[in-house]
Amino acid sequence: MKNLFALLAVAIVGSVGAEEIGSVDTAFQLIGPDHKVVVEAFDDPSVQGVACYISRARTGGIKGAIGLAKDPSRFSVACRQIGPIRFSKPIPRQEEVFREGASFIFKHVRVVRIVDAKRNALTYLSYSDKLIDGSPDNAITAVAVLDQQIPLR
Repeated sequence: MKNLFALLAVAIVGSVGAEEIGSVDTAFQLIGPDHKVVVEAFDDPSVQGVACYISRARTGGIKGAIGLAKDPSRFSVACRQIGPIRFSKPIPRQEEVFREGASFIFKHVRVVRIVDAKRNALTYLSYSDKLIDGSPDNAITAVAVLDQQIPLR
């Protein structure tokens, strides 16, 4: 029961650190908010100087207004160097850096950082998952680290 309340809290609160920077309406809804594409920004929590932007569809209408809508698994991600890249500590070869609910409880949009050690680059893969069945829809972006070696754990 305690775990269910924790899941509900995560689903309602959403992702910590993601900031909505804009949106465009894609379909008018007579009752409730319109369907839209939302653009959010977040900083890589382990790599200073890298910011990621994710766009995704958000369902409107009555279900969207009360938080019960299931958003489509359509999204894009772009990560860029926005300042000097700094590592405060060694990073794992693969780590989830972003997670946000795409339905009331059971579906999430995720971004995973995967280190390409051979090319000294940080790749970011976005995808969605569901409790029972995820989606093969995904997007990828990469940031080259030119002036230093990526410290791996």
